[in-house]
Amino acid sequence: MARYNARDCVFEIESETPATWIEIGDISTFSKSHEEETADTTVFGSQGQAESQKMQLGKSLTLEGLHNTTDAGQTRVEEVSELLGDESLIKFRFHAPGATNWTVWTAHVNLGDQGGGNNDKGAWAATFTRSGADTTAAIV
Repeated sequence: MARYNARDCVFEIESETPATWIEIGDISTFSKSHEEETADTTVFGSQGQAESQKMQLGKSLTLEGLHNTTDAGQTRVEEVSELLGDESLIKFRFHAPGATNWTVWTAHVNLGDQGGGNNDKGAWAATFTRSGADTTAAIV
């Protein structure tokens, strides 16, 4: 994929009605993280050299921006951040400019720090943690 402006990426959360999506607005930065868990496979025959295998992949995506009490996407994120168990799993999707498909996650969300100082606008943040594998959907 070619270089692109981060500000042109789009992030959406599924509404309560399936297949209806709400854009999450007023985002000023995002960060996608990758993690892995490994199994130690070192044995005496490894002759002191560590051996391991990747066993699990994890991904999360953090959005940060300005708190906007009238943004439907931010409001929906705040609503689902309070859900527990099976209900906590929601659909979240995003794409970079020029992409032909959305990356779609089943995820749970945790709100980040909110606030600001005397001369600041209110800050807003949320982290989406993927549950299961990525899927895709055509950008229409």
